[in-house]
Amino acid sequence: MAHDPLAWIEDELAQLEAAGLRTTIRTIESPMDAWVTIGGRRLLNFCANNYLGLANHPRLVAAAKAAADEFGVGPGAVRTIAGTTSLHVTLEERLAAFKHAEACITFQSGFTANLATIPALVGPGDVIFSDELNHASIIDACRLSRAKVVRYAHNDVADLAQQIANVGEMRRGLVVTDGVFSMDGDIAPLDAICDVVEAHGLILMVDDAHGEGVLGRGGRGIVDHFGLHGRVHVEVGTLSKAFGVVGGLVAGRRTVIEWLRQRGRPFLFSSAMTAPDVAACIEAVQLLEESDALVRRLWENAAWLRAGMQELGFDTGQSSTPILPLMLGDAPLAQRFSKMLFDEGLFAMAIGYPTVPMGKARIRVMNSAAHSRADLEQALEIFARVGRALEVID
Repeated sequence: MAHDPLAWIEDELAQLEAAGLRTTIRTIESPMDAWVTIGGRRLLNFCANNYLGLANHPRLVAAAKAAADEFGVGPGAVRTIAGTTSLHVTLEERLAAFKHAEACITFQSGFTANLATIPALVGPGDVIFSDELNHASIIDACRLSRAKVVRYAHNDVADLAQQIANVGEMRRGLVVTDGVFSMDGDIAPLDAICDVVEAHGLILMVDDAHGEGVLGRGGRGIVDHFGLHGRVHVEVGTLSKAFGVVGGLVAGRRTVIEWLRQRGRPFLFSSAMTAPDVAACIEAVQLLEESDALVRRLWENAAWLRAGMQELGFDTGQSSTPILPLMLGDAPLAQRFSKMLFDEGLFAMAIGYPTVPMGKARIRVMNSAAHSRADLEQALEIFARVGRALEVID
């Protein structure tokens, strides 16, 4: 019998299992909210990036239904071939205004927004300076560009400046960083990075996936948070997290956005966001323009839960945002911790390698504006019981 060329996969999966690194994907049987139903059980949900609780907001649901009735459910083809709907144009205009940018373009996801942008801006013979903890979509986009990639130490502006000096002359240079780092919850020092970039005449790009709807005035993002409008060349974001729907965006100078319409491969070769998604995103922008109440509630919940976790003795890392990592180090321990939380009625996943470095496993606890104070109090009690049972805290 011929050798099975895929037999190695079983061995690799077994090794992941033994190391506590094999991911189990839960099946959600309810809307994504502060509570979810899994296997017929209602559980407190601290897994989702649904920061503002918009994923099941009645106004977004109604907007999506109305758009489906008017425009249908599929775009038919890519926008450069089949044209674009008036909904897409409206969303991009609204997002540009919301973010105080000259223009905006939308993509199918934040991941594809990065894949479109970086290879369109730099290529062979150019240099990318990338934070060592940048998201996988940035890493993959850098590889696709075929530019030289130079990593600099995480959030270390002095090291960034040194790496730029080490390279010296270059055709084009791009500095790219996450705005909020999704696994640690810390914020890039974008103001200081901007100063370095301007001093060397480079392009500056920030991926603000976890800052959209979270940082800045009324959730306008990290550029607004630091008051850097007009100084950051490219701002990538997502509509799949705080906005509660799905999709990606790039905001910035009008010339950059037009270039992405001409050379952004996911824009040119993949169908657009569906009309119901686009309409729901427009409604999310409308909600954020009307009030910052949800953003304020998110931060209040995050501050309360962080204080409670730290008082119990948990190591919450370097986070300064609603992302709250419970640092455990050992991957099998993190897996056991997550399972015991689940058994106690709380859904929070263990995060291990390759999502985070070896020895840096954790439970990533995601706050939202949808959680009530009673939810947070119940969650804190569950974390305390599990933490003591596993001797993580006293």
